Amino acid sequence: MAATRADRHFADLKRTVADLGLVRPGGLVERYMPCGRASCKCMADPPALHGPYSQWSHKIRGKTVTRRLSKAQAVICREWLRNHRHLKATIRKMEVLSLKETDRILRTMSDP
Repeated sequence: MAATRADRHFADLKRTVADLGLVRPGGLVERYMPCGRASCKCMADPPALHGPYSQWSHKIRGKTVTRRLSKAQAVICREWLRNHRHLKATIRKMEVLSLKETDRILRTMSDP
């Protein structure tokens, strides 16, 4: 049986997923924070906060986990986060395509 256009598109989406590399869910933010020393400029009015500090956070089993990252760690983490967003978007496309194709297949089958 010849591959349909939908079959070829689905195969392309699978290759996209396979080629992604590592993924990491969550978010990455840059924060500026005070150190707490009374004589530091970060305690002035207005404060001159320290930073930026990169922080990754994600919910795991209902609790938010946050980790401070070095600049080098933040660079690679951004790539993993981008891969995760791409993975989720590709999976959504696969779901939409699968729903259309399975509906089409079920319509072509005779009723019991």
